[in-house]
Amino acid sequence: MGQDSSRWHVVRKFLGLVSSHHIPVHLIDPSLLGLIATDLEQLRASPEGSRSECRYFCAPRDFTAFALLDKTWKLETGLFRAAERVGFQWLKVQSKDPRLEGMEDLSGTEIPLHYIFRLASHAIHVVVFYERNGNYLWHGQLRLKRHVDRKFVPFRKLQFGHYPGAYEKLELQSVSLDGLTVQIPKEPSRFLEERSHSRFIECRYREARSFFQLYPDDTSLDAVEFRKKAKALLHLAAVTLNSLGVRFWLSSGTCLGWYRQCNIIPYSKDVDLGIFVKDYKPDIISAFQKAGLPLKHKFGKVEDSLELSFQGEGDVKLDIFFFYEEEDHMWNGGTQAKSGKKFKYLFPKFTLCWTEFVELKVRVPCETLQYIEANYGKEWKVPVKEWDWKNSPPNVQPNGIWPIDEWEEVIQLY
Repeated sequence: MGQDSSRWHVVRKFLGLVSSHHIPVHLIDPSLLGLIATDLEQLRASPEGSRSECRYFCAPRDFTAFALLDKTWKLETGLFRAAERVGFQWLKVQSKDPRLEGMEDLSGTEIPLHYIFRLASHAIHVVVFYERNGNYLWHGQLRLKRHVDRKFVPFRKLQFGHYPGAYEKLELQSVSLDGLTVQIPKEPSRFLEERSHSRFIECRYREARSFFQLYPDDTSLDAVEFRKKAKALLHLAAVTLNSLGVRFWLSSGTCLGWYRQCNIIPYSKDVDLGIFVKDYKPDIISAFQKAGLPLKHKFGKVEDSLELSFQGEGDVKLDIFFFYEEEDHMWNGGTQAKSGKKFKYLFPKFTLCWTEFVELKVRVPCETLQYIEANYGKEWKVPVKEWDWKNSPPNVQPNGIWPIDEWEEVIQLY
């Protein structure tokens, strides 16, 4: 076998174990998928595998990571007994099911999130993926309960579980690696790219419940109708921007609604999204128009203070704010149409995480609290129905005035 074949033996034993229990796992180990991605053409050409040396499973690493789709098996005590018989020690990590968090009477139900099977000096890490509303896959964080032996494996070196993650559903393919048949993602490099920004944050259901105890939700027909339209508009915007490969996130009032009440704010009148100006594509406008959303206004230009507004169904509009990155902060611009005055909204730097909102997998700033406090101040928990975009936000500052000869370009109303 060459190299250190002890890892190969552990993987072979594990694969034998799960296949005898009809548990379909697939390889998601980043270091191995990296190697596989470079050899992909060769591996596809010879599915039986031809190398005599042990190229993949003997490579130095502490763990080999596999994924398991929750739907594809029922928890088997039989599996653990069989694992012990062939020499494995195992650990199961479970936690509350976030899919039930929104339903008070059901929250608290625990589900398995991670399994670790250890044999000699190597360990197999099985990450359990769950399908969630919004048609995506989610895995949980690996949090150790008090009684767990912290030295069972070098937990810090695990490649999954430092935080929850969200992924698109995968197509799999079967390949032969070092004489072992395994399932892998059809596009390993795409999976690795997804992994690098897969961090997921849950909506704050508990805080949302407390919010509604203080400020009962508006369940009037108008509010229900607006939320329905805003949700449809957000879904349409997501499909449109995703098809262009443009990253976007929930911004302004839409982000506040997600963070504060896990829902759309019924008196907000619009849907707000943010996009980094470096991700701007000229066909954004035509793509929205094709989707049935006419352009309502276009302020600014790509180099400075760009914002777009599209007309949705009824009187619900979609506002897209473009963000500019500086050394130590980010900002987006505002323009007053009648005076040509420019405004600038400053935000501390932020990164993007996934969340789930109105049955959609969508991005939000990971540093949500700082983002919302920049925009709405420390009193963001208190609903404010009268909001003046030029004066109310604590992070707004005047930014000069557009030269009159540019108005035709930078102030377009339709």
